Amino acid sequence: MTSAPQQPDSAPDIHTTAGKLADLRQRLDEARHPVGEAAIEKVHAKGKLTARERITHLLDDDSFVELDALARHRSTNFGLAERRPLGDGVVTGYGTIDGREVCVFSQDSTVFGGSLGEVYGEKIVKVMDLAIKTGRPLIGINDGAGARIQEGVVSLGLYADIFYRNVRASGVIPQISLIMGAAAGGHVYSPALTDFVVMVDQTSQMFITGPDVIKTVTGEDVTMEALGGANTHMTRSGVAHYVGSDEEDALEYVKELLSYLPSNNRAEPPRLPVDEPAAGSIEDTLTDEDLELDTLIPDSPNQPYDMHEVIRRILDDDEFLEVQEDYATNIVVGFGRVDGRSVGIVANQPTQFAGCLDINASEKAARFVRTCDAFNVPIVTLVDVPGFLPGTDQEYNGIIRRGAKLLYAYGEATVGKITVITRKAYGGAYDVMGSKHMGADVNLAWPTAQIAVMGASGAVGFVYRTQLKEAAAKGEDVDALRLKLQEEYEDTLVNPYVAAERGYVDAVIPPSHTRGQIATALKLLERKVVNVPPKKHGNIPL
Repeated sequence: MTSAPQQPDSAPDIHTTAGKLADLRQRLDEARHPVGEAAIEKVHAKGKLTARERITHLLDDDSFVELDALARHRSTNFGLAERRPLGDGVVTGYGTIDGREVCVFSQDSTVFGGSLGEVYGEKIVKVMDLAIKTGRPLIGINDGAGARIQEGVVSLGLYADIFYRNVRASGVIPQISLIMGAAAGGHVYSPALTDFVVMVDQTSQMFITGPDVIKTVTGEDVTMEALGGANTHMTRSGVAHYVGSDEEDALEYVKELLSYLPSNNRAEPPRLPVDEPAAGSIEDTLTDEDLELDTLIPDSPNQPYDMHEVIRRILDDDEFLEVQEDYATNIVVGFGRVDGRSVGIVANQPTQFAGCLDINASEKAARFVRTCDAFNVPIVTLVDVPGFLPGTDQEYNGIIRRGAKLLYAYGEATVGKITVITRKAYGGAYDVMGSKHMGADVNLAWPTAQIAVMGASGAVGFVYRTQLKEAAAKGEDVDALRLKLQEEYEDTLVNPYVAAERGYVDAVIPPSHTRGQIATALKLLERKVVNVPPKKHGNIPL
């Protein structure tokens, strides 16, 4: 319930100029303090910030310009006529982050539980329209409990107005959602339509129907945290892109995330100043970190290594902002910089399922590739993939259709695309992971690359099946023969040179040259122009 704020001892005389100014100050103060100190203390006791404190932490000092601070709801039903707090439970406006203009709204759970009513929704719609018109990123700080039941169907109408604008803004301006409390029912769909969802450990929840309804309908017992907590959405559902240890951490992540993105789809991502590279060839300018890549890949093709070690060595200052770090961990996605330029990284992770693609990894990577393409961020793909994960679970749940999303995303993307094959690139997964055939611009391979239809073990069993059967019938050492045939197959086909002969890779390079080659390619691709056939939109296999 909304607590009443402290009332002034006397009302100003609004028949004088001084009185009118005093009246304005009083109203604005009421808007800034819609509830009493007790309600604010309850928020702080939960380790949370108030709606306005969140904006203060997010934006540059003194940059926030509030909109509609004096708006009130219009409903008179169910006692609402006597409870009309200014602002109606959401703070909206614009300001700057690191000097860049953004639009923002912050829902206030201390006013009507953060529930969405008509005026509340209209305020959000107005700031969304402003963000779209001015080409500014939109950050939504969500902390609300669904529709305001007392206002009836008008709440549902405003939800849809918001969803419609999320869709219209998609691919035009970056949209980032912070979940700072329990978002239930209609409150979860707007964040789901945005580009990134950031949650907070132990204090954020998202669900369509809560534990009580689930218990009534299905008989299942589940807690709010297990049902829709941050850990659930980071590790199981894939809804969350980052989980902050606290609200300040979540807000800092959003600020860093924005530093890699442009303000809109017509702008380029910010480029940080860097020292001019030393004169000379790539060979002449290698660092110790570059040279470490030459010894990173194990001699055994079945021994894993951490792809983060490659990523760290090719990015500026070892800085990598990972996205969905704990979801579909067999693929790694995130942002970094090369010579100050923003890049999106997509990389197989050999330490998880040997880097195989599965349903979740395909959808995670496809979503990220499309986000980068929408906002002019070049894509660097690091490939070590033995194929798609086999199993009835994958087939029954639609790996054909859902895996095709990644094919579609790469084929659709028109930003600069650079691919580096570090080790395995087998079968259809080779095609999917940013191959030349799917429109990649610059394709490189390390000498350790194995580009083939399948690995030597499987290929020998198929190609030399008859020869192996004959050897077994004669009592010969089949294992020795199999090993000999595998070595022959590897020497002949499982290498980067067959692909290089056909132009499927542009160069086979020492691993230590990777960063230099990527930097050179990025300069070239700044001038990339793609002519796309006219169409209303494609039909991605959803």
